[in-house]
Amino acid sequence: MRKKILLLAIMVLGIAATPRAQDVALKTNFLYWASATPNLGIEASIADKHSLQLFYGWNPWKYSETKSTRHWLLMPEYRYWFCQAFNGWFLGAHLMGGEFNVSGIDVPLGVWDGLKDHRYEGWFLGGGITAGYQWVLSKHWNFEASIGVGYDYIKYKTFKCGNCGEKLNSSHKHYVGPTKAALSLIYTL
Repeated sequence: MRKKILLLAIMVLGIAATPRAQDVALKTNFLYWASATPNLGIEASIADKHSLQLFYGWNPWKYSETKSTRHWLLMPEYRYWFCQAFNGWFLGAHLMGGEFNVSGIDVPLGVWDGLKDHRYEGWFLGGGITAGYQWVLSKHWNFEASIGVGYDYIKYKTFKCGNCGEKLNSSHKHYVGPTKAALSLIYTL
């Protein structure tokens, strides 16, 4: 097992150790910032039309005893570019996972009924497909719009409300629908 991990690490370092112009990019998603969630992604071109991205978002905010949006998300993604990496249309496949502790939030369109009056604590794991477009703005700056759909398995505990609320139940949910939306500013190295 150690040999396999070492081999994988050497392969990843080999890819990362040979950067050329515009083979690596740092990005942040403005839509995720709109939910007060700091986020950062790194994407590396692994061939002319292929790239890998790793995206992380972390929201540590607790607004009061009854309102909280605390969560973290990790999302790796593979992308196939129709023109060349970091330019034009792409299709991708993403995985996602994270944890959450949220309460007192009124989510529109009935996405999660009961969240306004209860606290939910748990984790999620899933994946999906992505489509998007990236515009080259200058030598080092790009802008991207992308959307993803897929599946998430969500395991959670429900509490009355607030930090010390009484536990009501444990359950899970199978979610199918949008899993990603991004308007990202990108700095290419």
